Amino acid sequence: MRFLNILVFTLFALSVFAQSKITNEEYINKYYPIAVRKMVEYKIPASITLAQGILESGSGNSDLAKNANNHFGIKCHKDWEGKGYYMDDDEANECFRVYTNPEESFADHSMFLTSRARYKFLFEEYAVDDYKNWAKGLKAAGYATNPKYPELLTNLIERYN
Repeated sequence: MRFLNILVFTLFALSVFAQSKITNEEYINKYYPIAVRKMVEYKIPASITLAQGILESGSGNSDLAKNANNHFGIKCHKDWEGKGYYMDDDEANECFRVYTNPEESFADHSMFLTSRARYKFLFEEYAVDDYKNWAKGLKAAGYATNPKYPELLTNLIERYN
């Protein structure tokens, strides 16, 4: 009987764990209203925001997203006064921003892009529906180190419309 209880508990725990991972489609459905609100407010394409969130957070499944509500991999930087979450990235034990909820992460992502001079040209040169140039521009401005970052973003956007 004890073996059966352990088996049932283990199977239940495994099924709960397996179900806790969300898909790209679920991520989009869950967060598109926030991305659209931020697009209206900050003029950043919602498609770019969602694609970045999918890539940077593994559709909300990464440790950083789960433990720090950080969906965009934004590091603490000198001006950050909030809590930090430490993990290895480009260097060992780097500080990432901690948010109280995902919406706060989306808002900070918008403020991060609009408040830094290196991204200013995106808003001046590209329309809010020009996701291809936004993707290339983010890479050119140094948002990501992956050389295929623009293609990764545009492929996600085109795949999930």
